[in-house]
Amino acid sequence: MTTTTPDHGNRPIVLGVDREPGPAATAWAADAADRRGLPLRLVHAVPSAAREFRPADEGRYHKALRERADEALDRAAAEARARHPGLAITTVVEEDVPAPALCRESAHASLVVLGTRRLSRVAQVLSLASVTVPVSAQARCPVVVVPGPEHITQDPLSVVVGVDGSPAAANAVRFALGLAAERRADLRAVRVRQRSPFDRTDPLTVEAELRRELVAGTAGLHALHPEVRLTHEVVHGHPVEELARASEHALAVVVGRRGEGGFTGMRMGSVPHGLLRRARCPVITVPAPPDDGR
Repeated sequence: MTTTTPDHGNRPIVLGVDREPGPAATAWAADAADRRGLPLRLVHAVPSAAREFRPADEGRYHKALRERADEALDRAAAEARARHPGLAITTVVEEDVPAPALCRESAHASLVVLGTRRLSRVAQVLSLASVTVPVSAQARCPVVVVPGPEHITQDPLSVVVGVDGSPAAANAVRFALGLAAERRADLRAVRVRQRSPFDRTDPLTVEAELRRELVAGTAGLHALHPEVRLTHEVVHGHPVEELARASEHALAVVVGRRGEGGFTGMRMGSVPHGLLRRARCPVITVPAPPDDGR
């Protein structure tokens, strides 16, 4: 049954459609649009003729790209309608490189949903086919990267959110609570401590303090969705590895976006960047609040 979620207004859920649309990403986007009572907007980007250095057959090449775009959009729309026949769906072909086109779409979207090809780290930076990293790094709304079918066999269902005490993490907790409420799932708030070899502080004392901070930092937000069962976990290790491990059987792992993204030069952060390659469930990157250095 479709229900309207007030927090999302009427902004559509945008699905980035590749030449071969991923069925898992299409299903995720269609299900989310149906649950929230929102339209689904399918977007495929085709580089403009001016970007293609093919002087001999420029017209024919660009026409072929447009035809393939229409075919991919038609397939994705058919898959979405098969899951939810009453869903409002629009299809759009953008004349641009995919990442910039989807970032523009994000300004008027409630979510952007993407599949993933699991490109290598270098290919993510250098290839025009790279979409997940630049869109997750620059979008104006949360971005969901779907690597495969959801983990829905666990009881109870759960969502994982990474928390580090920053404003960006608080935004991620707010989003994760809403998602958990929507999916009738538990929420696991996880704080990861990466201990230095030269750290001589008492680990039990530090863990207790971090747990207190974690509970205090999520208490006010939890009041927005008191029906969600919220647990707090402090673990030791590398943040990417530990969050990926925590999310192995989760519906999604949610992280905030802040800081410069290493050698990519984008506003991403190493943890969300690493999770895009390591997590086996959907990774949701939530932008920082507007006053968090943006």
